[in-house]
Amino acid sequence: MRFLFKTDYRQDLRLFKHGGQVFWYGALLLALAAAPWLLPDYWVSQLIFVCIYAIAGIGLMVLVGFTGQVSLGHAAFLAMGAYTEAYLQSHGWPFVLSLAFSALVAGATGIIVGLPALRVKGMYLAIATLAFGFIVEEGVARAESLTGGNAGKMLGSLEVFGLPIDSDQRFYYLVLFFLVLVVLGVMNLLRSPTGRAFVAIRDSEISAQSMGINLARYKTTAFALSAAIAGIAGALYAHKIRFLSPDQFTFLQSIELLMILVIGGVGSIYGAIFGAAFWIVVQQLIVLAKDWLPPAIGQQTGLQPTVFGLILVAFVLFEPMGLYGRWLKIRTFFQLFPFYRKGLFRRQKSYMKSERLK
Repeated sequence: MRFLFKTDYRQDLRLFKHGGQVFWYGALLLALAAAPWLLPDYWVSQLIFVCIYAIAGIGLMVLVGFTGQVSLGHAAFLAMGAYTEAYLQSHGWPFVLSLAFSALVAGATGIIVGLPALRVKGMYLAIATLAFGFIVEEGVARAESLTGGNAGKMLGSLEVFGLPIDSDQRFYYLVLFFLVLVVLGVMNLLRSPTGRAFVAIRDSEISAQSMGINLARYKTTAFALSAAIAGIAGALYAHKIRFLSPDQFTFLQSIELLMILVIGGVGSIYGAIFGAAFWIVVQQLIVLAKDWLPPAIGQQTGLQPTVFGLILVAFVLFEPMGLYGRWLKIRTFFQLFPFYRKGLFRRQKSYMKSERLK
């Protein structure tokens, strides 16, 4: 059992609470750095997708998990980042500038979406973002001079500061670098006044407003930051697949991102990473299982959506906190053993009575 005795206010501001966290995070980072040397090329490619989906999931987590705003059109921000990167790369922009501009374009789009969405919330906000996703999808298909339309758009080879990224191993390190950068950035954001305002808005808009928090300002900021991070993921995704078409950024892509958050655990950065890893691994397991299942089942086109639907229902019913919530329970059990009690994580109402008053 570990007890932390705080003797300085600066201890509350540390990213790592104790030396044990530094050790385990360092060991994890070393394991991830060694992965390309230990795993086959196919699994390195899958790790790249895990990192990209984790970045996109963290971007959506800023909006959904930390600010409490629902989005069903987040694939549109991925598309903005991906197509901006493809367009600038075709005009010879350096990768660092094109990636930053992709995030800027996606973030500006998030502001455009966030401003009208300030007047709505809940189901109506979800419908508004869903409509925006359809608009972007149709716009991408129509703007053939910029995006290639339904014929698609190819990307050339990638170079970073003159170094050609011509293998999955090199691209993996590049994507891992941006994942670590995004994780550290969002962790520091949550410790800042802006991040605390996001959480206050999520818990109770009425209480947050009564404390002087400008709802319009912080909701718009949340949309912008979430879209910018999704734009970074979209740019990296474009370089990974090297071919873009409108059918890659549909409504189903937005639903997949939401499922990643629910399965991983809404309200936690680690939940977005766990959910992305779970999503990719289960997809590969389903592909492998098709060879062992009877043809009447394994050859069905709707096998993967059915499996993920059942998994989602199971998590909602039996583990609402997702994979990260399950990890918290396991960790707490060993930390408090033998004093752990079963009702320690009993679900409680997280809203205040004032929220139900109209």
